[in-house]
Formats: sequence, C-alpha cells, structure tokens
Amino acid sequence: MLELVKSGGWLMVPIVACSVIAMAICLERLWTLRASSVAPAELLGELLTAFRMEKLETEQLAQIRNSSPLGRIMVAGIKNANHGRDVMKESIEEAASEVIHELERFLSPLGTIAAITPLLGLLGTVIGMIKVFNEIMIQGSGNASVLAGGISEALITTASGLAVAIPALIFHRFFLRRIDSLVVSMEQQAVKLVEMIHGQREED
Repeated sequence: MLELVKSGGWLMVPIVACSVIAMAICLERLWTLRASSVAPAELLGELLTAFRMEKLETEQLAQIRNSSPLGRIMVAGIKNANHGRDVMKESIEEAASEVIHELERFLSPLGTIAAITPLLGLLGTVIGMIKVFNEIMIQGSGNASVLAGGISEALITTASGLAVAIPALIFHRFFLRRIDSLVVSMEQQAVKLVEMIHGQREED
C-alpha cells in the first residue's frame, strides 16, 4: 500500500489526507446521528407526564435539555408554554434551527472532499501525462519503463481520487437524508407537545 502511495506522486498526500478526514467525519456522524440519541421516542411521553404532574423543576429541565437535541427543542417549548401557543411554537422553531445546524456539522467539509478529490486525481493524471510526453521528447518512445512510470502515476492518482470521492459522496447524501428524517420526527413530536399542552388548557 505504501509503495502504491509513493508511486502515485506528491498528489497522493492530499488525497490520503482527504480520505482520513472523510473517514473520521463519517464515523463521528454515524455515532452522533443515531435516532436513539437525537430523538428518543420515549421523551415526549415522559415530558408530558411530568408537565401535567407539575414536577418539571429547573434542574430536571436542564438535564432533559442536555440529554438530546429533541430534549433541547422540547424544553425550549415548555419554558414558553405559559406565554401562549404562538410564542411556544416560535421558541420551538428557534431551538430547532440551532439543532439542525448542529446536526449538519462537518457535512460541508465532507461534501467538499467528495468534490475536490476527483479533481486532485485529474490533476495527477495531467501531471503524469506531462511527464510522459517530456520523456518522449527527451528520450524518444523507445524507453517503455519510463513511459509506464508516468502513465502509472497518472492512473494511480485518478483511481485514488475516485476511491475517496465515491464513498464520501454516498455518505454525504446518506447523512443529509438521515438528518431530514430526524428533523421530520422531531417536528412531529414538537407539534404533539404543543397541541397536547394547549389543547388540554383550552379544554380546561
């Protein structure tokens, strides 16, 4: 593997660096974007039960807020529940926009890696072919080993760039789709929270 990297030339350094960064981002996002940690299914029921029993104290709210992104959204709504339905919705929307921004963390660099690594590979191809033609001009076309070295460098960088870009692009799209699904789930639970709290008050 090391010999392959060496034979690809200096452009293999940024390509390998991009692959390491992309792998780290993918592993971190796979762990962070778990549904159980972002939007726990049982949180809404627990919050409503505690709210109706008037057992939500400041310390407990802080604990719920720090437990998950959904908890952060829910607590923002509950803290403003006494100010009316519209104020509660606005506070939920503000908290949700911050949460979505955090969920999308590192996805921009991952998308950038997916875009630039094929270009780095293409640049390696161009540089390799320039070397081939320079050798042809100097030594003629009879030295097959020199020509093969330049062509090999060109192909290695191209293949390496694509090998990094393809998985990075796949994971980038995958994470965007997962975030969309999580956001829809959190929106549904937040709407239920608003309706159940203010619906109950209107009935009372």
